[in-house]
Amino acid sequence: MSFLTIRRIGWDTETTAPDPAEARIVTAALIGRGGTAADRIQTWLINPGIPIPPETTEIHGITDAMVQADGQNPKAALDELAGTMARAISYGTPLVAFNTAYDWTVLHHELERHGLPTMADRVGPGPLPLVDPHVIDRQVDKYVKGTGMRKLKPTADRYGVELTDWHTAEADALAALLIAEAQFEKHPQLNTMGPQQLFAAQQAWRAEQQAGLQKWFRTKATPEQGGAPDKVIDGSWPLVPRQRGEA
Repeated sequence: MSFLTIRRIGWDTETTAPDPAEARIVTAALIGRGGTAADRIQTWLINPGIPIPPETTEIHGITDAMVQADGQNPKAALDELAGTMARAISYGTPLVAFNTAYDWTVLHHELERHGLPTMADRVGPGPLPLVDPHVIDRQVDKYVKGTGMRKLKPTADRYGVELTDWHTAEADALAALLIAEAQFEKHPQLNTMGPQQLFAAQQAWRAEQQAGLQKWFRTKATPEQGGAPDKVIDGSWPLVPRQRGEA
């Protein structure tokens, strides 16, 4: 069955920090499309319980005043978010996120922080119906030139995805979903893989991509770019402590 004909859910989080081990979720969104049901959008505004740094507010627009006035209790909101995702996974519904490793890892640490079952506790180790258009893009189009061209908006531009509002959880979840849809339409060989095969393929692709990035950091990157002889990047997927925006 084609990815383009089944129910699929895009998801995203906006957080307080680029380090997924330290980041708190301030907004999250799930956007369901396709299949026989109507489109559905679920969003959460969460009070992280810590000050939101100005530099992250500049990115996603969420302020301390906003979460203090209208933010949900983090434990209740995170449990609802994770529970909804776990139910979707149990149905085999693809969950699509751009750079899944970051958001999945943030959610893992947030659930642990609040004494809640992690996604691994809820759904097991996999294979899971996770789709990462960032990983897929690096596999099907290996020679994109230009600094930062693998980030969300430039990637969306290359696939003809146009949005007017960026860096909200809802907008970024929709962008990830639309990019994935464009990828499965442009590269029909992706539709020949079942969920288990696609999960394994993305793990292998990302490990290869991370090995190449690690080599670049060690041999070609300048100090300003983070280059260092001992630079090590974890190649696992989907749980990996990487910083948001790394490509």
